[in-house]
Amino acid sequence: MTPPAEPAGTDAGTSLLAPGWADSPAASATGDRAYLRALLDAEAALTRAQAALGLVPAEAADAVSAAAADPGAFDARSLAERARGGGNPVIPLVADLTKAVGDPYGPCVHRGATSQDILDTATMLVAARTLDLLLPDLARTERALARLAAEHRDTPMPGRTLTQHAVPTSFGLKAAGWRALVLDARDRVTAVRDALPAQLGGAAGTLAAFEAYGATDPVGLPAAYARELGLREPLLPWHTLRTPVADLAGALAFTAGALGKVAVDVLTLSRTEIGEVAEGSGGGSSAMPHKANPVRSTLIAAAARRAPQLAATLYGSLAAEDERPAGAWHAEWEPLRDLLRLTGGAARDAAELTEGLRVRPDVMRAHLGLTHGLIVSERLSAELAPVLGRARAKELLTELAARTYAEDRLLGELLAEVPELRDLDLTSPTDPARYTGAAGALTDRALERR
Repeated sequence: MTPPAEPAGTDAGTSLLAPGWADSPAASATGDRAYLRALLDAEAALTRAQAALGLVPAEAADAVSAAAADPGAFDARSLAERARGGGNPVIPLVADLTKAVGDPYGPCVHRGATSQDILDTATMLVAARTLDLLLPDLARTERALARLAAEHRDTPMPGRTLTQHAVPTSFGLKAAGWRALVLDARDRVTAVRDALPAQLGGAAGTLAAFEAYGATDPVGLPAAYARELGLREPLLPWHTLRTPVADLAGALAFTAGALGKVAVDVLTLSRTEIGEVAEGSGGGSSAMPHKANPVRSTLIAAAARRAPQLAATLYGSLAAEDERPAGAWHAEWEPLRDLLRLTGGAARDAAELTEGLRVRPDVMRAHLGLTHGLIVSERLSAELAPVLGRARAKELLTELAARTYAEDRLLGELLAEVPELRDLDLTSPTDPARYTGAAGALTDRALERR
């Protein structure tokens, strides 16, 4: 049975299998309509920039801007289908926009530009608009983590290395570490956002056509174009110099990974048999009514696993031949949009996750005793070495470690029975809550970062 056609101009089926970014700010900022909006903005800005330099009449700029003001007047589905003819959607869009402008200013549409100028510039606009929505979610996440770190500065919990209990740490330090990664992501995204450039070079990056149309100083045109768009002026046309896309890919993949670190820690700590944290509102199961699944963390972790491969495709496109490439540029479009969507969705979910995260200090404290006191064996090695000698201290602790499990007794109890130690007060050295080192001070220092 043939499925019914989607309405023209929609992103058919884009989010059915993508709950991580469905209905997120990034979803609307990267859809076909958003791209069409950016393409039209790029075309209108080009005409305005040329008008500002006296290359076309001011009336032409007004006419093109008016015709480009309503994306709904253009059929995105038709543009997508006709894009097969020339390999990109700019070619049919120029034809439709020229027709919409009509005489006498239709010939001013796209004058001197190449398709890649418009599509690259539109991509930078879409990226800028998406990052402007993503950054507030990172800010929400950072604030939530700062609050958690401050509240739980001195909340002891087991530190885990290679899946096993190691030495005690604090939940405050863990949350401060998560926040540090989020701030690292924020800084990278902000730097990339501020550097996103317009693209303008003409057929082979020489600006020759603009000179042919009367520009006495064509090198000044990209600056005027960038000002119209609120983008950075490019030093050179970057048709095959893909630093802007590679930097964007890196910032997005890092952000997804940074949020993924928070997510996988929450997934581990919220396991039924651990239960040290829980999502504020878990998701349900289709078969098991008792379950409250950590859905936000799950979706963020999924994004973190996909992002590096999408970024790899974009890095691969750095090897772009000639003055304009066949295939390398084209390979960027879908993975870059996917990466913007995934990371934007992950940022939305991370804000919700951290703002609603439930922390269970009592469970953390109880788990410090799961190893019968062995979680402080490192400290005891240091404390007992001056008393017993290093070799004897190690031998004794190794022997007692085996007995704690065999006899189901606490290490402190067994130490109290050792004749050489009867005069020592081991209350403090055997208390895991008193062996968090500089966790509090490190947390304080981390929270000073803004």
